[in-house]
Amino acid sequence: MRSLAALTLTIALLSAGCGRKHVPPGSLKAAEISFEYAIFYLPTPTHDPQSLVERMVRERFPVLRVTPRMEKDVRANYAPPDAHALTFFARGLSEQQKLSLQASREALVLDFVHPQKDVWRALRQATQLTAEVARATGGLIWDEESREVFTPDAWVEQRLSRWTEEMPELSDHITIHNYKDGDYVRAVSLGMSKFGLPDLVVNGFAWSLERTVGHTMNMLAQLLAEGAMVGDNGRLDLDIRKIRNAAVREPQVTTLGKNATGIARLVLLEGKHEEGDADNRLVEIAFDEYAGRDVHARQDRMLSELFGSEDHTSYVDHSEKVLEASRAARGHLPELRSSFNAGLPPGEYILLKAPFKTDDGGNEWMWVEVTRWNGDTIEGLLRNDPDKVSTLQAGQIVTAKESEIFDYIVRHADGSSEGNTTGAILQEEEQST
Repeated sequence: MRSLAALTLTIALLSAGCGRKHVPPGSLKAAEISFEYAIFYLPTPTHDPQSLVERMVRERFPVLRVTPRMEKDVRANYAPPDAHALTFFARGLSEQQKLSLQASREALVLDFVHPQKDVWRALRQATQLTAEVARATGGLIWDEESREVFTPDAWVEQRLSRWTEEMPELSDHITIHNYKDGDYVRAVSLGMSKFGLPDLVVNGFAWSLERTVGHTMNMLAQLLAEGAMVGDNGRLDLDIRKIRNAAVREPQVTTLGKNATGIARLVLLEGKHEEGDADNRLVEIAFDEYAGRDVHARQDRMLSELFGSEDHTSYVDHSEKVLEASRAARGHLPELRSSFNAGLPPGEYILLKAPFKTDDGGNEWMWVEVTRWNGDTIEGLLRNDPDKVSTLQAGQIVTAKESEIFDYIVRHADGSSEGNTTGAILQEEEQST
């Protein structure tokens, strides 16, 4: 008979393994592909779109297997995206078109299906067909898989004009939704079903990593479409230099930073769906091949090795001018705390400069991206690689006290920032010595 302690340990181990099933080895491509486009009318079509589709398929697009149907009661059965969604996912629409879309009465729904061997030819023809029909009948194009709405001109520009190789740049055909999920951010793709591939998800990262996480997801999507195979235990190496599509590969290769390997050792897991995800298989990108004190440190290590990173450490005494700037910065902390706890806009985050004890008993000042802020207690992710604190590494969860904060930076979603007045002074003083 097993002891209660042993039984408890077994249950704990089983719980820890929940949701961590590795993707089986091999290709992730489905044998058959199905997806849906639609054309919304403002409020009704100028010509009969269904007969036009049937004639065009018969005369010009014989590879397509498409079922067109007219939806006569859009509001009840096929509602367009609302005004809030259009602020994020409207492509080329005027304000008047956004308003008119809400009053649409009819839509042409196009359901496509074809085998994997025809994936690129059929997708290109489906995209071309939809553009021509929308233009001829006075509609706006809806991509049900990526949840975007386009004018015909914007559709052609993004989906066809930039398609210059046999296989397109996949990021032109998918979207990545980033949103707050608890203390951290979740990124999930939409639209991969058009290639017969699963959508991708990365869980539990910080807003400051949004851009690099997005690049990683887009490059992995491209490699999977180009035929990359999953190895044992979900292993897949993302090697930027092995991406065949030059429009994807070259901008990343030419901007690799110092010490970049250009390779990410990823682990792919069966993903867990959340409300709003695509009705498609979901694969989670994990970073278990990297050393780190927690999952956030492992994420940081992977991204630093893939894209490169560089930290600059300064050893200076704080002058009275710097200390005065710090006192002024600290005066903003109550306001920043209130803004953080009220909920920052998507993509905006706060960095605080906090002291950490070095191995020799001094202080090393480093930036922390705030994830929780309760009174004097701050929890966040370390954004620097320590120079003299052997117990810490960039990316891991740390705590700090508001009463010890030296300065702040607010990063806005548009890339602008405010704060770090002490940093500017320190830089000036360092350059003058």
